[in-house]
Order: sequence, then structure tokens, then C-alpha cells
Amino acid sequence: MQRPSWLTPAVFTIFAAGTSMMSVSMGSRQAQGLLIGPLSLDRDWPLATFSLAVALHNLMWGAFQPFTGAAADRFGAARVAALGAFAFGLGMVLTALGGVGLTTVGLGIISGFGLAATSFSVVLGPVGRAVPPAHRTAALGAGSALGSLGMMALIPVAQWLIADLGAVGAIWVLASLSFLSIPLALILHRGEQAVPRPAAAAASQTAREALREAWGHPGFRLLTIGFFVCGFQVTFIGVHLPGYLALCGMSKGAGATALLVIGLFNVIGTYGMGRLAQVYRPKYVLSAIYLGRAVVTLAFVLGPKTEATLLAFAASIGLLWLSTVPPTSGLIAHVFGPRHMGMLFGVVFFSHQIGSFLGSWLGGAIYDATLSYDVMWMGTAALGVLAALVHLPIRDASLRTQGA
Repeated sequence: MQRPSWLTPAVFTIFAAGTSMMSVSMGSRQAQGLLIGPLSLDRDWPLATFSLAVALHNLMWGAFQPFTGAAADRFGAARVAALGAFAFGLGMVLTALGGVGLTTVGLGIISGFGLAATSFSVVLGPVGRAVPPAHRTAALGAGSALGSLGMMALIPVAQWLIADLGAVGAIWVLASLSFLSIPLALILHRGEQAVPRPAAAAASQTAREALREAWGHPGFRLLTIGFFVCGFQVTFIGVHLPGYLALCGMSKGAGATALLVIGLFNVIGTYGMGRLAQVYRPKYVLSAIYLGRAVVTLAFVLGPKTEATLLAFAASIGLLWLSTVPPTSGLIAHVFGPRHMGMLFGVVFFSHQIGSFLGSWLGGAIYDATLSYDVMWMGTAALGVLAALVHLPIRDASLRTQGA
């Protein structure tokens, strides 16, 4: 297969190191859905207690994202990612040490910062600057897909660790993996050094000016609404799907299998949507993704719960899982230019994580109150329809010359 023209040695280096670091943190984060039941049982906690820590983790991930993105834009992604990998591991260590307070601070705040410093806005920023505009969205899709591999790869590993070592033992291993990823920042730094800096005209715009310009753009605000819905949906499903399947009488391994299939098809969907958004206007691709989520969710909840329907749901929702990232980040880079892409995507991503907070916390709280997930599933589908509609009026004309 011929190598894509945009895959220069510098971009390949950024992909190899940056997405590997993102894989560790994103994979560990996705494993929280498997940990929530065993850890709550081991420590005799209500489900809502650990759900709140996970929800806070997602909120802090989003709250720190604009700042880690801006820091990566200014000082380089490698420095920020190295600090993030250390913080993520430290937060997991505090979680393993036990207690509601340590878990809330460690998982909720410290690991939340660590994930913000090792995930999309930090890693994708240098990719957006290194790739020509004609190939930018496809490249962002490839980077997002590679970073998603950890979500798939670590799910069976986490399931095995929980069964063999218990929930706390699994957390210790995940913390160690985060610490071991820190040297990859040196490789990421070499890739960044080979990337040309933005044109002088674009570089003269300050971060504050870029933020003011973006927030004054109606399309940017509509993107934040759409990404709120994305966060609500994927976090509710990722955290609470295993528990929902248990209520439906499915086997203990069904949740891990579903998350594994979601992770596998997420890689395919994220890359494919990146390519699709290079051909069609990203706002229409985003609208189709959210509408597809609503349809798939309703079909699963209202249909019979069998192994076949579960696999069909997991594959379908996996194709639509993080596939919103390439068209969203690509649209931001196209309209506002790549110079402050990390920060601007981080701002939009904060709304994603507010949705994640509510999806995680409300899932546990509403279940504790009603002993059912029905309200959450219906809300998830309704929000998908809303998100499909709000992307349609976005004005997506570029405000920058194409090279900036």
C-alpha cells in the first residue's frame, strides 16, 4: 500500500510517540467501566460514590484541556504529555491506596489533569500544523484512530487483571503503564522539532485574540453544544453498559466483550470519518454521526438482549464512538487556522467533559433512585437527535488563508 503523501517522517514520529501515550491514558480511562462494579463491591461503596469520582475525572479532563492545549501550542506537546503521563500514574496510585477522599482526588482531579495533558488536543495539535490543509482532516482521523487503539487493547488486559489481581491490583498495573510511557515524550519532541512553525501572520494572533474570535463565531458555539452531547453519550455507555448488561441477565464477560468490540470498531470509524470529512463538509458528517447514535441506541434498548444484538450494537456504536473528533477538530482548524488549534479544541472539549460528568454521575444516581437505566437511555437518544440538528446551520467558511 502506498504511503500517504502527508505521512512525513515528522508526522510518523508524532503519531508513534504521541498516540502511544494517548493510548495508555485513554485505555486506562475506558477500563473504568469494568472497575466501577468490582471496586465498589470491594470497598462496600454505593455505585454513585465511584460514579462521582469518575464523573469528576471527566469534568477535570475537560476543565484542564484548554490550558494543556494552549501550553502544548506554546511550549510543545512533548513537555505537556510527559507531565500528564506522570500525573495520570500518580492519580491512579492514590486511587489504589484506598478511601473515598484519596480516590476522589487521585482519580477525579490528578488523573483528570493527566488525561487532559496526554489526549487529543495535545497530541493532535502538532499533527494539524504539520499536515497540508488538503489532507488535514484525514490525518487527524488517522491520529485519533491510532490513539484509540489503547482503548481496545487495554480492555481485555484490564478484564484479565481484575479477575487475576482484583480491582486494586489492576489499578496498580495501569498506574505503572502510565509511568512507563513517560520516555516516549522524548520521541515526540524529536517529531515536533521537525515540524515547521506556522506563518508569521497566523503566529501574531495571541491566544486571547484567538479565543475571542472563536467564541464570537456562532458555529464554534454550536460545536460546543454538539460535543456536550458526545461526552454525555459515550461516557454513560462506557461506564454503565456493563452494569446494564448484568441487569439484563447477560454474562459477566458480556460488558468487557462489548467494550472491546466498541474499541475495535471505534478505530475503524474514527479513521473512516476522518477520510469522509475530507470529502464532504464536516458539519454534515457530524450531523449524520449523532443521528446514527440516536437510531442505534433506540434499536438496542427497545430490542431483545442477545449476544447477537449486543455485538451489533457494540459494532454500530463503536463506528460512531470517537468518530466525532476528526471532523470537529478539522472544522476548527479549517475555520480558525491550526495555530491555536490545541487551545480551541480544548475549549470545545470542555463542553464534552461537562456532558461526560453528567453522563457518568447521573447514570449512577438515577439507577440508585429508580433501579433502572431506562431514563438515561431515552435521554441519550433524544440528545443525539438534538446534536444532529444543531450542526446543520454552522457557517464553515475559513477565516484564514489555507496555509496559515
